[in-house]
This record gives sequence, C-alpha cells and structure tokens, in this order.
Amino acid sequence: MDAVRVALLREVLAGTEWLGATRRFAGALRASAVAHGGGLLLVGTPHYEPWHLAAHLVDEAAWSGTPELAPTLVRHDPRASDPAHLAVGLGRLTAARRGETLLVVAPDEPGAPLLERVHDVRRSGATVLALGTGDGELTTMAHETLAVPQGAELDLDTVQHLVSAAAGENATPSGRRRRGFRERLSRLADSLTAPPPAGW
Repeated sequence: MDAVRVALLREVLAGTEWLGATRRFAGALRASAVAHGGGLLLVGTPHYEPWHLAAHLVDEAAWSGTPELAPTLVRHDPRASDPAHLAVGLGRLTAARRGETLLVVAPDEPGAPLLERVHDVRRSGATVLALGTGDGELTTMAHETLAVPQGAELDLDTVQHLVSAAAGENATPSGRRRRGFRERLSRLADSLTAPPPAGW
C-alpha cells in the first residue's frame, strides 16, 4: 500500500477509533525505538511472519530520516540460504537487552515457546509491544498493545500499513522538521525511480 492509498484509507476512517489507535501505537513504537536507540526487533508467530511490515518500516525509516525505525526481522525458521536480512533466528531474542524494543505481531495468541521468549525479553529490560490479538498472556506482557480482533472492521495487514505510515510520518526527533504529505509523496516517487534494493 503506497502513501496515496494510506491517505485515502485515512479519509475513509476519519471519525473512527482506528486512526487515533494506530497513531498512538505508532507513537509508542517510534518513541521507544528512537529514545532508547538500542534497536527494533520484529517477530511474528511460526505461522505468520510480518515481513511486509518489516519492509514498510525500512522504507519509513529511510523516508523519515529515522534509522531507528528499521527493524531486524526475527524469524522462526530461517534457512542458511536466506539473505542476511531474512536469516535472523529466534536466538536473537535471547540476546535482547535493555534499550531494545520488541514488536510482536500475532493474529492469534502465540504458543508457549514464543511467549516464554517474549517474557525473557521483557525481563531483560527491553520494551515489548504487541500488535494483533487483543487478549491473552501476550497482552499482559506487553508495555503497549494494539488489538485487531477477529471480525474487526480492519484486518491485521491494513492496520500494519497504518501503523508503519504513522511511525515514519510522526518521526520528528529534536531539530528535525516534520515532513508533510507532499514531500513524502515526492520522496516516494524518487524512491520508485531509483535502482531497486535487495528484494524482500
């Protein structure tokens, strides 16, 4: 979903709770990643990998001039033949420390093995954010949660687009000017005409 479609979606959602909720969650994500500067880890479940969100956050990090938003995608079953940005396994969660942020994207309640790792990440002092399921043990562990229940007006993929766009859009570290929609659209056009990066 490009910047124009996000803008149109926001117009459709004006007056609903979704815009405020996604912006609040994006603000918590941005604040944690930027303030602590220790790195943003992104993990899904064994059956759902948020690689699309990872790609959008990388783009938003570049467009907003906020490199702290570019996540490390942590995967449940990476292969040795995978490119480096897709080859980070769950062992990376074991190494998480204070100052880092873990964003868990889960359409359903994660199983016990992932919940144990998330619990350890929180005990190590890292900030935990949860996007997806709105109840259960993951919600109680997370510092900030955005629930996308089954049957909600928006699906999880659409909410991820709104969150990633808001995270980059509101990235205004001290001394930096907030970029407007037209400037972001211009930067998007520039990036589309640039040589392609390594594919996701």
